[in-house]
Amino acid sequence: MRVVIGEDEALLREGLVLVLERSGIAVVGSAGDADEVVALTRQCRPDVLVTDIRMPPTGTDDGLRAAVRVRAEVPGTAVVVLSQHVQRRYARELLGDSAAGVGYLLKYRIADGAGFCDDLRRVAAGGTALDPEVAAAMMSRRDDVIADLGPRRRQVLALIAEGRTNSGIARRLGISEKAVVAHSSGIYDALGLAVTDDDHRRVLAVVRYLTC
Repeated sequence: MRVVIGEDEALLREGLVLVLERSGIAVVGSAGDADEVVALTRQCRPDVLVTDIRMPPTGTDDGLRAAVRVRAEVPGTAVVVLSQHVQRRYARELLGDSAAGVGYLLKYRIADGAGFCDDLRRVAAGGTALDPEVAAAMMSRRDDVIADLGPRRRQVLALIAEGRTNSGIARRLGISEKAVVAHSSGIYDALGLAVTDDDHRRVLAVVRYLTC
């Protein structure tokens, strides 16, 4: 897997490179400026762009803007944004109309290097990786819509939004994997997501509940 890193703090940037390379992930470029991040991504065509949200030139949400541009202009490149805080607006702008190949993680969780690399691999494969705090914050704003799902299905949906597998959800909730499948099917039915050859219902469920 090939990665480009966008991070203006040199020490953190070097730390990210070290964590990824120790896990066998190739860092093909790094930049400390949002405009350079976009240019480098166009040039290197990585599997994943990992970028901070707050970056030069303005020090506001330039990294997020760069990630959104990359999603639009460099098809096939997954993006993972890093932040110190949960911002629902940022998550919604990043997700757009598709949660496939997108991650929004809080910086302090990068201390778990193995988990962070697993998240990147999942996003590179077309999955989603939302920090649990991000998923919980966004879900809490939609209680009026999801109340009919019931508490257990809301828990399952929140963990799906975090990017967990059925087996991971089963371990987290202390239920069987078969029960997770049943809850997931109930969620899809409630959302009117039919089985088709063209759509991925798991991703569509995340989009429906995190971008509206």
